[in-house]
Amino acid sequence: MKRVLFVDDEPMVLDGLRRMLRGMRNEWEMEFAASGPEALKILDNKQFNVVVTDMRMPGMDGCQLLNLVKELHPQVVRIVLSGQPDKEMVLTSIGPIHQFLSKPCDAETLKSTVARVCSMRDLLEDEALRKVVSGIESLPSLPKLYTEVLDEVNSEEGSLNKVGEIISRDAGMSAKILQLVNSAFFGLPRHITSPVRAVHLLGLETVKSLILSVKIFSMFSDLAGITLDDLFRHSLAVGLCAQNIAILEGWEQWRKDEAFMAGLLHDTGKLILMEKFPAECLKVIESTAGTNSRIHDAEQYIFGTTHAQVGAYLLGIWGLPEPIIQTVAYHHAPGKSHCREPDTLTAVYLANIFENKSGAERQSLPEADAAYLEKLGMDDRAEIWRKFCQKRQGEDDACQDSICR
Repeated sequence: MKRVLFVDDEPMVLDGLRRMLRGMRNEWEMEFAASGPEALKILDNKQFNVVVTDMRMPGMDGCQLLNLVKELHPQVVRIVLSGQPDKEMVLTSIGPIHQFLSKPCDAETLKSTVARVCSMRDLLEDEALRKVVSGIESLPSLPKLYTEVLDEVNSEEGSLNKVGEIISRDAGMSAKILQLVNSAFFGLPRHITSPVRAVHLLGLETVKSLILSVKIFSMFSDLAGITLDDLFRHSLAVGLCAQNIAILEGWEQWRKDEAFMAGLLHDTGKLILMEKFPAECLKVIESTAGTNSRIHDAEQYIFGTTHAQVGAYLLGIWGLPEPIIQTVAYHHAPGKSHCREPDTLTAVYLANIFENKSGAERQSLPEADAAYLEKLGMDDRAEIWRKFCQKRQGEDDACQDSICR
């Protein structure tokens, strides 16, 4: 049974939460605290999966509480339930917070959010690894793009379009900006998957504050011979290829954006492992170099999990759209998903295979899961996708070159 701790200094709010969530008693073990110090005492005596706290509280506010929870109980998912007047305070206190919910919060939104983050635990069984991933506040970015976005927001002529375009080339920055804009705090009717759209919704001054003052992005430094360039090029190539598939299929614009972003983020777990466990990642690289061994098999042996599960866990507790989470989690094993028709996962799964090959190897798909493709009626369609992506490859290569120079 999952354990959830709710914290609010208003007795009426806590009573309201008890009534609202009475029907979840068979699924969650819930406790309620009237202050930050009281919540910490409860946490010291019992393990919890999620803490949901108000932001404005006397003595110890929600941000201070969650900073301590992150330090003392890093595996706990941290959610803020805050009113609209707290917007500025929330945006400047995003470090320890995984997700934001806005008051008043309806029962279904609260239930689904907590249930979803609790389900993410199934992706990572190792408690020590879960603590590391839950403690991540930002993902490392390509140094060139990190510098570009700083220059753009510092420029007197800086534009939201340009800032959004730079962010959309980088997996780390894209994931973070989408975490913020997709929170229920902003009350948007549909999940946003375009960083350009995201920065327009946040506004230039807010984005400048987040980047320059709050420092929501971080720059990757080469460690022990590991560089980000190859991973960056591959992620971008998969995103562009998946987007091409969406174009070929005539999907709506939001689905094209989703396909690109899911492709860009599919190897997010590698970013995490490279930054947090460089020595182990070198062992993975060395054990597969010059062999037919697969990276994710070597990761399973060394870490007890794979980059797919690690990336999906973080993006899941950050509240990114479900199709992106599913794609990241199953991009090497789509047959394990509940997919019943070609979707974003299918596009990224095949795009990843296309982009992992070169030259004559592109003429066949021996790695593809035949049973999965047959289930979706994709036997012939996969080959059409491959030829279309191959045709568009020259344009995509030119796009990557212009970005990476």
